[in-house]
Amino acid sequence: MGQQFLQNRKIGFIGGGAMAEALLRGLSNLFTPDRLAVSDLSEQRLKYLKEELSVNIYIDNNLLCRDCTILLLAIKPQVLPQVLTSLKGKIGRDHLVISVAAGISLQKLESLLPEGVPAIRVMPNTPSLIGKGVSALSRGTHVSDEQIEAAMTLMGAVGTVELVPEAYMDAVTGVSGSGPAYVYLFIEAFIDAAVREGLPRDLARNLALHTVIGAAEMVLQSGNHPAVEKDKVTSPGGTTIAALEALEEKGLRSALFAAVNAAAQRARQLATSE
Repeated sequence: MGQQFLQNRKIGFIGGGAMAEALLRGLSNLFTPDRLAVSDLSEQRLKYLKEELSVNIYIDNNLLCRDCTILLLAIKPQVLPQVLTSLKGKIGRDHLVISVAAGISLQKLESLLPEGVPAIRVMPNTPSLIGKGVSALSRGTHVSDEQIEAAMTLMGAVGTVELVPEAYMDAVTGVSGSGPAYVYLFIEAFIDAAVREGLPRDLARNLALHTVIGAAEMVLQSGNHPAVEKDKVTSPGGTTIAALEALEEKGLRSALFAAVNAAAQRARQLATSE
């Protein structure tokens, strides 16, 4: 149903930043450039996107809304109310609005749109830039099954997609939204620890990165709980159990609990300060 909904429709991005570029690059594998469009305040940014991706470019959001019936709001949350207010009369029930603006609830989004306009909230993450992202979608009041499937197809162009109740969105922010930063910090510390043990930095980086990638892939492909794969590496009285004991003593597990909770709590604060 989603593919049928997308047929012959044009997709317009309001905002041409890094996330919009990631999505446009992914969507260029599904759609011809004439069906993709982007508007932005920066003419230099639009010129770059035109040269890179051959998409249609707009300075005027009103014209983009006239030509595109699927609108992706890839703008900063603090300017989203102003942008949507300026588009009153230009967005109607024949549009599907998809927002990737962090902290903007569906209730707030729908209040800024005319009555009955279907709206979807999305929380993507930065690995979308290389097609390895994770996006969580929540459907608004007026969204049909066909429209949510279409949105999942669009976000699937840059990685994995999950459909979740909006009540989960703050936790999603704490896990996949902010999560890449936790992994980067772990990798950085992993590399530094290897260097401390005498390994050259380039070798330490290569070993650490591929260990992380390989371990994640093992869990994905096996479908096992991570603890099952962990136990396979952990011999009685061996090196791994000694290392795991040290990690538990230093509080790796509790630190991650605290990190995810802190990010989720901050997301809740941002949502209530709209």
